[in-house]
Amino acid sequence: MEFPAQLKYTKEHEWLRIEGDVAYVGITEFAQSELGDLVYVEINTIGEIVAKDDIFGTVEAVKTTSDLFMPVTGKVIEFNPAIDEKDGNDPTLINSDPYGKGWLVKIEIQNPSEIEGLLDDTAYRSLIGK
Repeated sequence: MEFPAQLKYTKEHEWLRIEGDVAYVGITEFAQSELGDLVYVEINTIGEIVAKDDIFGTVEAVKTTSDLFMPVTGKVIEFNPAIDEKDGNDPTLINSDPYGKGWLVKIEIQNPSEIEGLLDDTAYRSLIGK
């Protein structure tokens, strides 16, 4: 199982990749493996500022639906079109490439100091026992 060192992680199994004032958010390889094959992603927060730890969407697998929690307060500026089933694309990219093509949303970070409260790869591995 992969845990890229350049990412930050949450206890709810989201990851954050920071690129300047924006960041990409996704779910970890561990999370997608626990959920199984993902069939649908719903993000209804485009254009909204979502507070840290608030729900910004859901992912649906064959047998369950799981809420998605914002790692840091951010304005949701883009939903990954490659996984948007409405556009005929493939939500299973989250299963096959969770840290690359399977990202969920792009955000504008509102409070950079919140990044300090996230886990590094070592702390996240310890959290999930890997």
